[in-house]
Amino acid sequence: GSLRRSPRAAGGGDGGAAAQAPSSEDFSLTLLDTNLPPEAETELRSFIAKRLSKGALFDGMGNVVSVGLSVPECKVGCYYCRFQHENLLEMATLESDISAPEYVVCFLGGSEKEDTFRLELDKYIQSLKMSLDLEQKSLETSVNPYLRSWFEDAVCPIQRVVQLFQEKLTSLLHAALSYTPVEVKNADERTEKDISRFLAAASLQGLVQEGTMTSLCIAMTEEQHKTMIIDCGGPQPQLHNAGSNRFCEDWMQAFVNGAEGGNPFLFRQILENFKLKAIQDINNLKRFIRQAEMNHYALFKCYMFLKNCGSGDILLKIVKVEHAEMPEARNVVTVLEEFMRE
Repeated sequence: GSLRRSPRAAGGGDGGAAAQAPSSEDFSLTLLDTNLPPEAETELRSFIAKRLSKGALFDGMGNVVSVGLSVPECKVGCYYCRFQHENLLEMATLESDISAPEYVVCFLGGSEKEDTFRLELDKYIQSLKMSLDLEQKSLETSVNPYLRSWFEDAVCPIQRVVQLFQEKLTSLLHAALSYTPVEVKNADERTEKDISRFLAAASLQGLVQEGTMTSLCIAMTEEQHKTMIIDCGGPQPQLHNAGSNRFCEDWMQAFVNGAEGGNPFLFRQILENFKLKAIQDINNLKRFIRQAEMNHYALFKCYMFLKNCGSGDILLKIVKVEHAEMPEARNVVTVLEEFMRE
């Protein structure tokens, strides 16, 4: 399928390119826009052509690899994604003489750490598919500026939230972990979006059972007075009904310490480690609860674990929801709740 134009990809000091990508064996790639030096663009195009010839690009699913470019003389992380324009795809199936154009967008970052942002970048491309207009003029007016800001929009939100909240990040982490509803007031659109992206990235969605997620969200929403309010009216966000625990305080410190380097990929890695540790703690607690069903000494081990892990308040809430239908485990949880209250 031949293609006339395609968007530009760039931003944040990092490069990118976009090209046409027909799916037939004898395709040729047409460069549509880039901010890479010609030499690097040729190397990137040849790399993408090889991937296409192997059929290694699935529609809308990005890949991240390390690519060696002679300008600059080093390896860089490259996110690349192939997609087709949905409206044109429908037309192509209806009228056999039209073939649906295909695009490949590449974003180049500092290293293959872009992999930690792959889902965000996939969503970014998804939004691009929606905004592509059949009219070519939309490329200059909306698509090019959209792609130029990929780094700012998809990679930097976590970093911006850390810089805005500083020590108050503790309560944001606590809210994400405990599925507490959050209401943002007096914030500009970008800040509001950044906060909701941070909360989504910090929550255990997809890591704990779907049913648990739903039940926790319902439980937390029913406790209406618990909704955390973030007022961004002043120079520093003001928090109301904010929760906190030692676990979140420790991780907040890791974020604040990381802020000195100012590497957005590092913040994402810290966030992934934060979630990994929370999941390990939940699994350990579940194991102790299974043992405690048979043995009172294990019940004491459960209690000590909850006291020492720094996040007992949240972990207990999560396992309580997960074990709601299991009488023995539920009894153990009830005893632990009494211990923790005392």
